[in-house]
Amino acid sequence: MKFFIDTANLKEIDEARSLGMLDGITTNPSLISKESLFSHKEIYEHYISICKRLKNDENMSAEVISSNYTDMIQEGEKLALLHPKIVVKIPITKNGIKTIKYLSQKKIKTNSTLIFSTGQSILAAKAGATYVSPFVGRLDDVSYNGLNLIQEIKSIYDNYSFETKILAASIRHPLHIVECFKIGVYAITSPLNVIYSLLNHPLTNIGLDKFIKDFHRKINK
Repeated sequence: MKFFIDTANLKEIDEARSLGMLDGITTNPSLISKESLFSHKEIYEHYISICKRLKNDENMSAEVISSNYTDMIQEGEKLALLHPKIVVKIPITKNGIKTIKYLSQKKIKTNSTLIFSTGQSILAAKAGATYVSPFVGRLDDVSYNGLNLIQEIKSIYDNYSFETKILAASIRHPLHIVECFKIGVYAITSPLNVIYSLLNHPLTNIGLDKFIKDFHRKINK
C-alpha cells in the first residue's frame, strides 16, 4: 500500500515526508505550470531537486509534452537521463504506446497516463508500461464509476500476471483512497490535502474536545 503525492511543489513534498506518507511523486504539465519555472532548463533542474528528496525505491513521474513518436522518444530518453529516479510519463495514444514499447526495451521505466478505459490499460501493459494511471475522479465527473475501472484493470492484470502496476490517479476524496486500497492497487497518487482528509471524522473531534474539557474541569477545581 503506497501513497504517491500528486504535486510539483517542494514544500508539499517535504510536508508529505514529515507525515510519513511519501512513497513517490507524480507530476504533470499542469502541476509544473504552477511553479515559478520559466524554461526547460529550470523545469529539468526542478525535477532533479524533487528526485534528490526521494529515498530508496521512491520515484517521480515526469511527463513528456511532445506528441509525435520521434520527439516523444527523444524527450523520454532525456528525462530518464536526468536522474535514475525519474519515470517517464506518457499519454495513452498510438504514438504513446509505441514510445512505451521502445523505452521499455531500453529498460526505461514508464507511466502510461490518461487511462480511461480497460482497453487502454491492456495496451499499456502489453507495451511494457511500468505503471498505468487510471483517472478515477475524471471518470466520476462524466457519470462513470471510476472505481469500477480500477477493479476491472486489477482483475485482468491478475488473470494474465501482467507486471504493470496500477497507480490510481485523479483521486478526489478519501473514499477513493479507501476503495482503491480495498481493491488492492499498488498505489494511489493524490494531492496532499486529500490524504489529510482521511484524518477527518466528527466523532474524533467530539471525543478529543470532551477529553480536553473533562481534563481542564478536573484540574481547575
